[in-house]
Amino acid sequence: MEVSRRPAPGRIEFVHRSWPADPNQLAVIRRELSGWLAPLALTEIEVADVVLAVDEAAANAVRHAYGPDEAGAVELTLWTESGPSGPATLCIEVVDHGSWRPPSDGPKEGGRGIPLMSHMSESVLIHFDHRGSRVLLRHRIPDANGDREHEEA
Repeated sequence: MEVSRRPAPGRIEFVHRSWPADPNQLAVIRRELSGWLAPLALTEIEVADVVLAVDEAAANAVRHAYGPDEAGAVELTLWTESGPSGPATLCIEVVDHGSWRPPSDGPKEGGRGIPLMSHMSESVLIHFDHRGSRVLLRHRIPDANGDREHEEA
């Protein structure tokens, strides 16, 4: 079920959706996320960065959170936070309700997801406990004029 409230163009107040933790759902997640990002004034590269970072977090949930005979879900929540003066921040949380485990199939290599998410996002916060894992990705977005906040030296 998708829950969303969308205010003025250039902002997304709140979107939440849950999918089965199935590798076949990753393409659906990427496609829906791209649509949700449409109201924001992001460049194609910025959209690609956001989608790639979320895809990595969702893929980790699918591959590591649930056992081979265990049904599970991947949840995605997306919202924007307005800055006091200037650009807002896009926040995306990817949640599973499983327990981390190595993948049951395929090669045992990997370990590049978290560095990739960190490279594609302004910040990445990861929390896991007995309730599952939460990955919070944050991206700076332009204000209504297309300006981005510049860091002071």
